[in-house]
Amino acid sequence: MTRPVVRLALDAMGGDNAPDSVVSGADLVRQRFPTAQFLFVGDEARVRPLVERHPGLAQVATYRHTTEIVTNDAKPSAALRGGKNSSMRLAINAVQEGLADGVISAGNTGALMAMAKLVLKTAPGIDRPAIVASFPTKRGASVMLDLGANLECDARNLVQFAIMGEAFARTVMGTAKPTVGLLNVGSEDQKGHEELRTAHAALRENKLDLSFHGFVEGDDITKGTVDVVVTDGFTGNVALKTAEGTAQFFSGLMRQAFSGSLGAKLGYLFAKPALGRLRERIDPRRYNGAMLLGLNGIVVKSHGGTDAFGFSNALGAAIEMIANDVATKIQDELQRLGSDLLDTTPPKPKTAAV
Repeated sequence: MTRPVVRLALDAMGGDNAPDSVVSGADLVRQRFPTAQFLFVGDEARVRPLVERHPGLAQVATYRHTTEIVTNDAKPSAALRGGKNSSMRLAINAVQEGLADGVISAGNTGALMAMAKLVLKTAPGIDRPAIVASFPTKRGASVMLDLGANLECDARNLVQFAIMGEAFARTVMGTAKPTVGLLNVGSEDQKGHEELRTAHAALRENKLDLSFHGFVEGDDITKGTVDVVVTDGFTGNVALKTAEGTAQFFSGLMRQAFSGSLGAKLGYLFAKPALGRLRERIDPRRYNGAMLLGLNGIVVKSHGGTDAFGFSNALGAAIEMIANDVATKIQDELQRLGSDLLDTTPPKPKTAAV
């Protein structure tokens, strides 16, 4: 079956390795998704020569020129005021104007969230957007949200995240009946702060059409205990950075272990195929591409320091979201479940029979 044309707006100047990684990543993903088209937003004098090195990419590329950028250290409020002509803002505008189906940036996360929320607005029934990404697990992969968009969340936000995450896992990850868990310091119902316990009760008591597991702990993330891990942005971001750091630390230890002696080097030759599979399995670049759920449009945040391969995976994630019409499906899910979904009032205690 022929895929429909997908138009992507790229913040060509966002990220540590831009615009090189952006252009090379677009060429890589074009080979996987030949119907993709790309609007490069940035300094055309720098971007166009890079694109023209890839004849196939040049045929499906257009440009929107600007020399303004959002720096990595810019505060979101300052970016909103002074970045109206930046590559990030103009790329987001392209989605709002109907010139693109989604936007991808490796730039400043806070600025991207603030600008996207201002321009695209939150979807009906959603108070705050959330950042979601996939994690490798023993069972395959799971998704976690929020990963840094909302440092503090109330029970209503957590319930909304659960619904968005479940819809994402079902439509993008292909999980038929995703299980959902709330990240906590223990699995017992009485553990955690009040907002967590209230969200737990709401997800239990509303009898949603969700497979709600209950509370999960930190080690459950990589075990794959649930398909969707729900948490606040502070905790989620710490978990994400810890996982990335652990993968890099482990890879470094492996390199040291196999470079110490002649015997170790010989052992590496025998173990190389298995180590290659392991490296691929835990490579953060394979899981690059955090999606901003809850907006009226597709917005994907790439890791700022990734290379072309990592950026191509962020582009692939955006294409899959567009192809699966995730934004519309999340809105449909909220409407289907009804307004009582978001009632996070704790249930009244049952009175004893007289």
